[in-house]
Amino acid sequence: MHESGTLEAIVTDEAGGERLDQFLARTLDGLSRSRLKPLIEKGRVRTAERTITDPSYRVKPGERFAVAVEAAADPEPKAQAIPLDVLFEDAHLIVINKPPGMVVHPAAGNPDGTLVNALIAHCGDSLSGIGGVKRPGIVHRLDKDTSGVMIAAKTDAAHQGLSELFAAHDIERMYLALVRGVPSRPKDTIEGPIGRDPKNRKRMAVRQGGKHAVTHYRVAERIGDAVGLLECTLETGRTHQIRVHLSHIGHPVIGDPLYGRLRGGSLKGLSAEAREAARAFPRQALHAAHLGFRHPVTGEALAFTAPPPEDMAELIQMLLQGVT
Repeated sequence: MHESGTLEAIVTDEAGGERLDQFLARTLDGLSRSRLKPLIEKGRVRTAERTITDPSYRVKPGERFAVAVEAAADPEPKAQAIPLDVLFEDAHLIVINKPPGMVVHPAAGNPDGTLVNALIAHCGDSLSGIGGVKRPGIVHRLDKDTSGVMIAAKTDAAHQGLSELFAAHDIERMYLALVRGVPSRPKDTIEGPIGRDPKNRKRMAVRQGGKHAVTHYRVAERIGDAVGLLECTLETGRTHQIRVHLSHIGHPVIGDPLYGRLRGGSLKGLSAEAREAARAFPRQALHAAHLGFRHPVTGEALAFTAPPPEDMAELIQMLLQGVT
C-alpha cells in the first residue's frame, strides 16, 4: 500500500489514447483504478500544464503525469471483535462464510456490527486502502439476509485483480435457493435486463432499459410439487439478480420480503407444519454456496464451498419430511 507522496508516469506511444485511470493503474504498481478514480477527481493528478480531474481523459504520447497519493485515512467504521467464519486467508485476500443477518457495509440504520467492522478488527493494518480511505476492499456483496461465501481484498493489487475478475464474469458463483413451486424445466437460463422498479424504488425488476442479466439454474431437489431447491449460477452480478429473476419466472424465493412472500394455499402437497415453517421463514432462503476464482496475485485456482446455515438446513429438512 502506498504512503503519501508523489508518483510519476510517462505515456508511451503504445499507451496513447488509453483512459487516464486505466493507464495509471497499469503503470503505477499497487494502485487500483478504484483508488485512483477519487484521487483524479479530487485534483491530485497533474501534467506540467494543468490538473486533470476526469478519469476518462485520453492520455497522449509523451505526457508526464504527477500523482499526489494521500495516505490511507483512518476508517470511520470502528473495529469490532465479531467472530468470522474464515474459509481462507493470505497476505492478499480473505474468504469468509457470511452468516444471515449480517450487513456488509455500515449504513443508515446499521452503523456497526457489520462485516466491515469485523474485518477491520480481524485484518488490522493489512486492509486495502481504496480512494484514500482505510477499509476492507470488498469487491462484491451479499444482501443482509443472504448467507454464504464472500471475498475481501487486503491489498490494492488484490482489489484491482478481483474487480477485473468480477467485471469479466470470470468467477464461479453458485447459490442455493428454496423457491415456491418447481420450474417445469429441470435446468434453464433466465435472461432479462434488471433495473430499478419505477413503482417501488426499493425493488429491482426485469424491465426494458435495465442492465443485461443472466442467471442459469438447475433443479437440485423436488420437494413434491410445492418447493424446489435450485442451484443458481450467476453469469452477471446485478442487484438482487437471483431473487428478481426467480420471481419473474413465477418461482420466488421462500421468505423473500420484496419479491414474493408465500401466501394462502401456495404450498399444496405439504403437511400443515411444513407449510407454516415455509410461510414463517424470516428471510429469503438464499445461500451463496460456492465461489471459485483464480487468485489475482499468485494465479492459484481456488474454490470454496459452504453448506447452508442452520436455519435454512432445518427448513429444507422439515419440508422434505412434510411432503404428503
